[in-house]
Amino acid sequence: MSQSLEFLTKYINTASPTGFETEGQKVWLEYIKPYIDNYITDVYGTVVGVINPDAPYKVVIEAHADEISWFVNYIDNDGYIYVRRNGGSDHQIAPSMRVNLHTKKGVVKGIFGWPAIHVRDEKEETPTLKNIFIDLGCKNKEEVAALGVHVGTVVTFQDEFMVLNDKFYVGRALDNRIGGYMIAEVAKKLKENNIKLPFGLYIVNAVQEEIGLRGAEMISRRIKPDLAIVTDVCHDTQSPMYNKKIQGDISAGKGPVVTYGPAVQNNLNDMLIETAEARSIPFQRAAVSRSTGTDTDSFAYSAEGVASTLISLPLKYMHTTVEMVHKEDVENVISLIYELLIKLPSNHDFKYLS
Repeated sequence: MSQSLEFLTKYINTASPTGFETEGQKVWLEYIKPYIDNYITDVYGTVVGVINPDAPYKVVIEAHADEISWFVNYIDNDGYIYVRRNGGSDHQIAPSMRVNLHTKKGVVKGIFGWPAIHVRDEKEETPTLKNIFIDLGCKNKEEVAALGVHVGTVVTFQDEFMVLNDKFYVGRALDNRIGGYMIAEVAKKLKENNIKLPFGLYIVNAVQEEIGLRGAEMISRRIKPDLAIVTDVCHDTQSPMYNKKIQGDISAGKGPVVTYGPAVQNNLNDMLIETAEARSIPFQRAAVSRSTGTDTDSFAYSAEGVASTLISLPLKYMHTTVEMVHKEDVENVISLIYELLIKLPSNHDFKYLS
């Protein structure tokens, strides 16, 4: 197994729920340390690797570090646990899933239980936030408490990273921790190729995106960058149940996705597209209404405004435990960010009007 794949596997398998990203951030930071000059962190856990920290012109490449999860919300007298979302968790996929409850005493194992098909109500009840529940094998709430589980305990699905058909990376929380992998690989590639950038590069792995882009909002005000290149995932729309007329025509395996929308700075986006075309990097196009829904928005609209662009990675089955991305797309996102950085002159002015 290569060093990069070993890192990706460990990183994805390390839980990083929104608001509790520390363990995943430790894995990420340890990997990028050889490729950066120093790093900064903030009070909520965003980590930033910095190259050329004294340079006045500042460029951000960014991903978000958190994954969707659950909070323990209520424990009944029989020891069954009811939950509420932490981010965009999908209640319909919960039944029969194995889970990890993250306590001060360590990880507690549990399952989302569900009645057998032949004993359920004739109306064929479906999972909702009101009826899904976690079973720890406890007979009452006192046994649950003895394990260290309480209201507010965070819960993640127990699932691990794998490679499918030697073409796809599969796992929970590829949204958007695969982005953290990609920006780390950009830093590695710059170091290995002995590239000396004429500006400061801030490699940002931001927290709390899944509940409103909060980590990016905080760190953008601290860094005050001149431009930001954000990477996140978008929907592959080729599998069943997607409407291409509404959700666009995006396919995993056909390259990164360049986005058009008000938060995306057009001159920077044009430079991105020119770079892809000059380097024969395949890419796709998507349009958004109003906001991108990614950390791009937080950087673009921070302070006096930051020239920002979004490079999206097509992903299948978002917010499930079997999120899928194509290996070639991952490599092409890394290449596109890298090529844009080495093309970018210092102090470049992206203003529409001078």
